[in-house]
Amino acid sequence: MNTLDGLLEKAAKKKDSVIAVACAAETEVLKSVQLAVRQNLASFILFDDEKELQTIMAADFPELLNTLKVSICHTENKAVSASAAVKAISSGKAHVLMKGNLPTSVILKAVLNREYGLRTGRVLSHVAAFEVAGYERLIFVTDAAMNIAPDLTTKVQIIQNSVSVAHACGVEKPIVAPLAAVETINPAMIPSTDAALLTMMNKRGQITGCIVEGPLALDNAVSPEAAKQKGLTGDAAGNADILLVPNIEAGNILYKSLMYFAHAKVGAVIQGAKAPVVLTSRADSAESKLYSLALALLTSDQ
Repeated sequence: MNTLDGLLEKAAKKKDSVIAVACAAETEVLKSVQLAVRQNLASFILFDDEKELQTIMAADFPELLNTLKVSICHTENKAVSASAAVKAISSGKAHVLMKGNLPTSVILKAVLNREYGLRTGRVLSHVAAFEVAGYERLIFVTDAAMNIAPDLTTKVQIIQNSVSVAHACGVEKPIVAPLAAVETINPAMIPSTDAALLTMMNKRGQITGCIVEGPLALDNAVSPEAAKQKGLTGDAAGNADILLVPNIEAGNILYKSLMYFAHAKVGAVIQGAKAPVVLTSRADSAESKLYSLALALLTSDQ
């Protein structure tokens, strides 16, 4: 699949998927729910104040009140809404968790709850799938939102999480490029030494399901012409599917540059929990939220 619409089509073929939405009483959230219902993507359990939800839905989304695809579960506040949505996942009533109008810290506290949460012992990491105009395939960026300054061990898990997402999207052997400022190994630049170690770990079977090659600067990871001019060879030179950023600042800048300068389309998901988590921002469009739901549904079996 080379487009995010392709992800939607594939996700719609899954049957009986249910998405739990914490604090759903927000216009852009409900707009994405409406789009998903129209495309027969999934059923929804909406957790929030029932009266507020019904008021918004009656005014702007009346079709959501008249479909069996949507049910409402009354909750008294944001913390209760987050807990109830997470419990719907852990009890098997739902398969994907979506953040609505509440702080990320509140929903993550519920996700990590030791009694009913979604812990697996794995690192939680953010994986974004971008559709960039003029680029022939989806490009995945990780981790732009969860891990601040990941060490080598954490980067291994971030790669494995992103590889599972790429597999779900039909990329059988994704090429991972650990990004750095240079292609040479410089002990003073930790991203370059980490990239070299990740490459060797992949060759020795410690990182599986993908090809890892680095360090690579961004241009040489995504442009065959730039890689050729630099004299770089190998699978990853200009052909990366997954861009592993060195830290959250680099990831945040790359993510927002693709959105605001390249006007790329995006869907994103948190991997590493017992179920995919959609942690969209209030600034994200309903379309981005819809693509994120499709991505999460595809990865729910990984």
